[in-house]
Amino acid sequence: MTIPRPYDAVLCDFDGVIRFYDQSELTELERSVGLPEGTTMKTVLVPEVGGPAMLGQITVEQWVEEAEAALARQVARDQARALVTAFVKAPSRVDDDVLDLLRRAQAHVPVVLVTNATLSLEDDLAWLGLTHFADEVVSSARVGVVKPDPRIYEIAAERAGVPLERCLFVDDRAENVEAAKALGMTAVLFTGVADLETALAPLLG
Repeated sequence: MTIPRPYDAVLCDFDGVIRFYDQSELTELERSVGLPEGTTMKTVLVPEVGGPAMLGQITVEQWVEEAEAALARQVARDQARALVTAFVKAPSRVDDDVLDLLRRAQAHVPVVLVTNATLSLEDDLAWLGLTHFADEVVSSARVGVVKPDPRIYEIAAERAGVPLERCLFVDDRAENVEAAKALGMTAVLFTGVADLETALAPLLG
């Protein structure tokens, strides 16, 4: 007897699930100028600063300028510039175990990246050798809407060619997962590769 698949597409976040950053240099810089750890990221990503970049309304360079100006309200301008540079230049890596699981899933269903990203995402994917990894890529900067707005999930499901309720959604942010659940998706909060293994087990056997 053939066991029916639990879902017909995997919609997966990128940063925090596949790609991870080493922010150790940034953390040291924050300490050296007397800022609490995480201040730079919070400032850079606050909606009024990071929002336009994630919607594709401004370039990464313009985003950096806005972030420097915002941080310069807390520290000297040269310190703000160093902090933002450390943030945007932080070394990154991909989790090979996550990639392996997603590639195995692709033998059964489409895998779609769904990410809040800037206009540099395509360059980032190319640099990481992942240009042709996903079946589709839904970038907020290209579609003009960010998670957890329902429309970005709808776009991703349309790209996958399956109904929302037949999608598995994986993300490291609880608000994005809850939004997916509200649309009828099977949704998983990613805290480590074990979460993805469990979610894909019914598909991969």
